[in-house]
Amino acid sequence: MEKGRLIEIRLHGERRLAVADRPEGKKNWVVVDRDGHNHTIKPQQVTYEVSGETYTASSISSFLESIANYLDPSSLEVAWELLVEEGETVTPQDLAQLLFSDTSAPLCYAAHCLLAEDKVYFKQKGDRYEPRSSSLVAEIQHQQQVKQQKEQENREFLERVERALVEEVVEWTSSDRQRLEAIEKYAIHSNHTEGFKPSPLVPETLSALNRSETPQAAFELLVALGLWSAHENLFLRRSQIPTQFSTKVFDVVQGCIQDPPDDRDPNRLDLTQLKVYTIDDESTTEIDDGLSIEYLDDGRTRVWVHIADPTRWLTPGDDLDMEARKRGTTIYMPTGMISMFPRELATGPMSLVQGKECCALSFGAILDESGAVADYTIHASWIKPTYRLTYDDVDEILQLGVPAEAEIATLAELAKRRQNWRREQGSINISIPEASIKVKDDEVTITLLEDSVSRQLVAEMMIMAGEITGRYGSTHALPFPFRSQPQPELPPEEELMQLPAGPVRSSALRRCMPRSEMSITPARHASLGLDFYIQVTSPIRRYMDLLTHFQLKAHLRGDSLPFSEAKLQELMAAISPTSQEANWVERQTNRYWGLEFLRRHVDREWQGLVLRWLREQDSLALVLLEELGLEMAIRFTNPVAPGDYITLKVTYADPREDVVHFQHVLEPTAVE
Repeated sequence: MEKGRLIEIRLHGERRLAVADRPEGKKNWVVVDRDGHNHTIKPQQVTYEVSGETYTASSISSFLESIANYLDPSSLEVAWELLVEEGETVTPQDLAQLLFSDTSAPLCYAAHCLLAEDKVYFKQKGDRYEPRSSSLVAEIQHQQQVKQQKEQENREFLERVERALVEEVVEWTSSDRQRLEAIEKYAIHSNHTEGFKPSPLVPETLSALNRSETPQAAFELLVALGLWSAHENLFLRRSQIPTQFSTKVFDVVQGCIQDPPDDRDPNRLDLTQLKVYTIDDESTTEIDDGLSIEYLDDGRTRVWVHIADPTRWLTPGDDLDMEARKRGTTIYMPTGMISMFPRELATGPMSLVQGKECCALSFGAILDESGAVADYTIHASWIKPTYRLTYDDVDEILQLGVPAEAEIATLAELAKRRQNWRREQGSINISIPEASIKVKDDEVTITLLEDSVSRQLVAEMMIMAGEITGRYGSTHALPFPFRSQPQPELPPEEELMQLPAGPVRSSALRRCMPRSEMSITPARHASLGLDFYIQVTSPIRRYMDLLTHFQLKAHLRGDSLPFSEAKLQELMAAISPTSQEANWVERQTNRYWGLEFLRRHVDREWQGLVLRWLREQDSLALVLLEELGLEMAIRFTNPVAPGDYITLKVTYADPREDVVHFQHVLEPTAVE
């Protein structure tokens, strides 16, 4: 190294020209760059020495200007094409001669710069450069094009995002959707799904938009873009539950409606002469049960429970059956429902529609004086629903004693008889108010579902149909999805009697109740007080009920059963997790909107009933908000006891985080 020598050094990862000024120690040198800054460098930092004359730091800029016109990277492609076939290596001096026909110091340095910056055509080997193979060059060029395209797509995506954020209408591309779906998955699964790893697109996108790399920031971005609502149902999105039907399924539905399949039950019992009542909530659209009274010539009364017959429209294993099997159940949420069947079928031909002749599976029962089923019959039938009534309608008819609808009074009397009989058989009555939460046009309403006579009437008739089905399956040794419940270990009677009657006592009983079980063999259902029981009354809404219909109707026709014991057990094992997941989504969604309702009414006070302790040592109790039918876990700082009525006020609620805090509003102390 000599003083005044122009050299290229690598400093902080960058190539830079400098002039050697003086030695520093045995090996190092002090150099000066074009800005006049001194740098102490090691020999290994020198990447090129410009031969020839000596230079000063002030001449570096003019030197660079003299070679600027020669630094065209495209000229390397010409040189590469001349050298690649022979595989001949070159030095910067060789390349200067080849490209510029000049090997002066500035042009040799220009050639060095081209080779040093090149990532496509040449590869450095020692002091020389080797041309890459044609195939490798083609691959590198392809990768560069892909990178450039990605960078272009990224710029255009960010531009569209900025436009969408100011509420402009944008058309997202397939590449955009890939990014947005990655962000959606991050908002849905991060912190909730074990082992989840977000796509690299997520931090890249959030960082480019100057947003924090958190699930909350991702959620807020999707809301701001108008892709999600502020109340997006993340419970549903985390589940495996399909929310839409495929085009193929819709095509099958249209085919069923336009060209109905042959009825495998051509000899249906004609019950169209009976007055049929369907009783549901006003919002119900899938009408799957109806009730009738038949007065027999011998003076006895037969009660009929008519259940919708969706098996009229499908067969085991067909497209509709497999779709329903995949879904397992209809899901009811405050914002709407997700049907097990497409609505065109579920609310149309499958439902018991007022004034139309409908296919049904009808259970006829004659009760003895105690309320036990003395005789029963089951038929595939034709019915013609006469009235569609709400629970309130039925309660009003009973209160007014409307003579023209004496059948309603008879149904209520028989239901009461059934309830008393089941109580004598050991049934356990648990009655705690429940809430019906609805959301429409962003308005949240909560209606208390009272345990009215009409609801008890319908419930008893459905339970009776389940008992009849269980008895039929047991009598004929048929593999059905029987439901049972082990006998609970209840508190001593004297202990229960010390608790206030109503929700407090029911809550104490409920915590003792074991989970219901399902098996292909019958067993006692403790809380219902029945030796046999099968859910059979909601085949449009529960796939297990539909399975029972397939088995029961085949046996009634004298056909072989569509599902063997092994196959039925396999289906039950497969469907149960799906149904449990759907129930979890329902519960979580209802709780979310319950907390959102409370959040919107923080100025109100609520009457609470302390049901029981959850952890008495921590003063954590379960409280029923009586006006709303909502149960909340609340920690108290002052003395309370089960059965106490208290006044509560919400101090904070965050439904997204599942957090709600209450203040116990104490009565002012009387002053003497």
